[in-house]
Formats: sequence, C-alpha cells, structure tokens
Amino acid sequence: MDHVFGYGSLVGDWAGIGVVAHLRGYRRRFGVATDNTVTIPGYKMYLRRSDGVRPAVFVAFVDIDPDPDTTVNGLVHPVDAAELEVLDRRERNYDRVDVTEEIDGVDGRVWTYRGKQAGRERLRRGMAEGRVVVSREYVERVRGGFEALGEAEQRAFAESSDLDDLPVWDLERLDIPDDAPAPQEVPV
Repeated sequence: MDHVFGYGSLVGDWAGIGVVAHLRGYRRRFGVATDNTVTIPGYKMYLRRSDGVRPAVFVAFVDIDPDPDTTVNGLVHPVDAAELEVLDRRERNYDRVDVTEEIDGVDGRVWTYRGKQAGRERLRRGMAEGRVVVSREYVERVRGGFEALGEAEQRAFAESSDLDDLPVWDLERLDIPDDAPAPQEVPV
C-alpha cells in the first residue's frame, strides 16, 4: 500500500483521516513559489481581497529541506494510484519522493512532495526582487491543520518550522480553468 506524508496544507485536508507521523532529517520552510504574473491553464492565480487587483508577486508555499537535526511532523494517509495522480497534479510545484526509510511505523511505501527546482528558482527570484508574499488563507490552513492535531503536534510544528520571514497578504485564490487561453503575463 502507498501512503503520502503531508506536512503543510495536506494536514488540514486530512484532519481526522490521516495518522500522525514524523519525517526524520528535514525542516519545514517556505521553499517554492508561483509567479502570479503568469496565467497557466489548469492552475491558479491570486487577487488582493482589498481591491480585486492581481498583484505582480510571487506567492510562496511550504516545502521541506534536509536538516539532520530536525524531525518534521505531519499526517500519513493511504492512497491508491488514482489518488496519487490527483495529488501529483495538485502539487505541481513539487516532486513526489520516496521517504519510506525516514518514517517509522507505516506499513508500505511512503511518498512526500519536495519542491521542484523551478519552484525554488521562482522563490529565489522573487526574494531577490522583493516580491514574495504568502497568502493569509494558506498560512491559516496550514497552522489550523496542526492546531486540530492538539497541543503536542502544534508545538512540534513550531519547533520544526521556519515560517515567519515573509509578508502575509490577504489574497483570494482563483482556479484557472484547463481551457483558459494560452499563458499570458501580467505586467510587473
């Protein structure tokens, strides 16, 4: 049986159905970003809630980086091949990697998602240009997932995360239909 280890927004999605697990040798950070100036059919974009304008920013998401002194907590959830395909499409800024050896107590293979090089490069570019933000709704969803797991897991989340270094904006996520026109760029 295959499983997926979620350490960010998937924790909120799987509250009540996933099993608490711990991934050795990693630390949680904002590690990937999407360029909000580019329209990609089948993906997403963000508008400022205050005025409905699409800001020329890079929107960051949680990732994990190797850290031999840290263990990241999260949830493990069993998945079948069809669910893996759905998650692979959803997690398009990430590569699915096998972390079975870094997680104890799970019978079967365990996958997680680590930032793709392109997503990491977008974050670096956005940082260099001073245009990286995080969606308040996303941060609240991630933190809320760990709050739902109880005080001990919330504390473990705080101890294994570096997530307080980026501006948080009130953004509204809009999903772009698959049949949207070809990619377009919004002026910066």
